[in-house]
Amino acid sequence: MNKKVKVGIIISKAIILLIFLLFVSIIFVNVYVKSSTEGMIITYDEAAKKDADCILVLGAGVRRDGSPSPMLEDRILTGIDLYNKGVSERLIMSGDHSTKEYDEVNTMKRYAVYMGIPSEHIFMDHAGISTYDSIYRAKEIFQADNIIIVTQEYHLYRALYIAKSLGIEAYGVSADNRVYAGQDLREIREIAARVKDFAMAILKPNPKFLGDTIPVSGNGDVTNDN
Repeated sequence: MNKKVKVGIIISKAIILLIFLLFVSIIFVNVYVKSSTEGMIITYDEAAKKDADCILVLGAGVRRDGSPSPMLEDRILTGIDLYNKGVSERLIMSGDHSTKEYDEVNTMKRYAVYMGIPSEHIFMDHAGISTYDSIYRAKEIFQADNIIIVTQEYHLYRALYIAKSLGIEAYGVSADNRVYAGQDLREIREIAARVKDFAMAILKPNPKFLGDTIPVSGNGDVTNDN
């Protein structure tokens, strides 16, 4: 066996080992994130006992006509139900409003107002571009230390892990009210997203946008932009 062949074998083995270690690390992170937060996913009745500063509803897709996707609609409805059950008197609708053409948060607020929630009790976080940004900003911008997070269960584990790492007392209520098209693909993407936010939780970078504080105890209409 010549030297080049030996070097090639060594390199191949090193690559295989690295791939194996990467695979094991991905599995470990996902199992750890889920196992360390599953006890933080609670029922409506349990949420009502937590004296939360706010209900944080995380954004999702909006259709071209401005209506919420089924997944987002269920998050909004769950947030409304929690509000009506007395879990908190304040809602934060946090999502992507990075361009004039795409606006999750106004869609979310309009829906909640239409369903009878007072406008002044609904805050919009226009810079909730990612799960990490939404939760970081809930604490630093909206001054919320005790929150109930609303999203689908597959997403709750990651959101709750981020909140815990940022020193927020957080619990989650699942918004899984139906079967969603394309969920298998979302579950696969979530595996990578957990790894990314596991690293973010260690590094704790500032979100893309910060700004002046807007205490969630105040009037949500200060976040209106139209």
